[in-house]
Amino acid sequence: MGRFFKQTIHDVNLRGLTVLVRVDYNVPLTATGGIASDLRIRASLPTLRYLLEQRCKIVLMSHLGRPKGVDPAYSLRPVARRLAELLGRPVQFIDSCVGDQLRQAVRHMAAGDILILENLRFYDEESRDDMVFARAIVRAVRPDYFVQDGFAVVHRAHASTHAITLYVPGLAGDLLVHEYTALTAAMSRPARPLVAIIGGVKIADKIALIERLIDKADTILIGGAMANTFLAYRGYRMGHSTIEPDQEQVLAAIYRRAADKVGEERVDQFLRLPSDVAVALSPETSGDRHEVLVDGIGNDEMALDIGVETMAQFASVIASAKTVIWNGPLGYSTNSLFARGSARIAEAIVQNRGATSIIGGGDTAEFVLGWDGHDGRQFSHISTGGGASLELMSGKKLPGVESLLDAHGLK
Repeated sequence: MGRFFKQTIHDVNLRGLTVLVRVDYNVPLTATGGIASDLRIRASLPTLRYLLEQRCKIVLMSHLGRPKGVDPAYSLRPVARRLAELLGRPVQFIDSCVGDQLRQAVRHMAAGDILILENLRFYDEESRDDMVFARAIVRAVRPDYFVQDGFAVVHRAHASTHAITLYVPGLAGDLLVHEYTALTAAMSRPARPLVAIIGGVKIADKIALIERLIDKADTILIGGAMANTFLAYRGYRMGHSTIEPDQEQVLAAIYRRAADKVGEERVDQFLRLPSDVAVALSPETSGDRHEVLVDGIGNDEMALDIGVETMAQFASVIASAKTVIWNGPLGYSTNSLFARGSARIAEAIVQNRGATSIIGGGDTAEFVLGWDGHDGRQFSHISTGGGASLELMSGKKLPGVESLLDAHGLK
């Protein structure tokens, strides 16, 4: 594991104190308003159980979705109920984040009680990193410490991740430490060979990660709609496939960087693109799956997944890896017809039991957790943070972590 240089909940005496904990309970919801996946709630349990052992008064805050003002469809009340089920103890819910109602509720809490606030994003001030809003939360709760345990939000400078630390000393929770150390270790001290699998749609979103992986990885496997843009740059006709425009200079720089590392003659073995793809007229199509070589895509066809030949090639590379980092699905995985490539890659990773496997958050985590009834335990680490894991692995500083350092003046 990589080292963590910030103060954590284990570095101070929290016995009997009031703690304000930023968790990330931004869980996916069903059409009827239920919780589709409780991964992020379960991920917070180690920190909460430790704080309960310390007989703390625990006040939790989180956002959920992107509501425009107060919207009952995005209330955290169902999350409070699920958390109570997981902990096997009552969790009090309050429909505000500031004010006298909250102040009185905290005042009447006993040691070991848990209170969860309403959705932070019901307040526009949250996403503006508003200091007045942060101070109002602190004045109502009057915590002894702030605990940052919402790894998925630490790449954002919001009131509950950044401004809050101007008014109360900040500590890192267990989830934050675990995420940070697992991801930084995989990037800085990987067992080799290190194989990176990069999918998803936009090169622009992952350019910093790709550049860093060129420096760090032994092989990079590229799939998803992103591969279409790479293939088009390499001269293939991609029909009606999704292609990111105006990326020629970016891709030229990527290939120059790769050539500088491995030599021009080995670039295509280092940056591995699909040799065949599954195609259709629309990503919503159903019926039989049709695959072609990448030089055989029709003018009206879209490349929507890697083909079986590519699956075998990629699986062979993964089989020899000692570290695997996967960020981004390799096809249009919301349609089961085009989820086969991602499923085959997930299977290849699981079959390599000697490798450390790091699954980036967001769509990749959602896929592997919903894959064929698996619960994710076959992977070394599944990140709860999409944007946060992407930025951390790209070598960027995270405001929600940096604010803990600044709050304590640590070097």
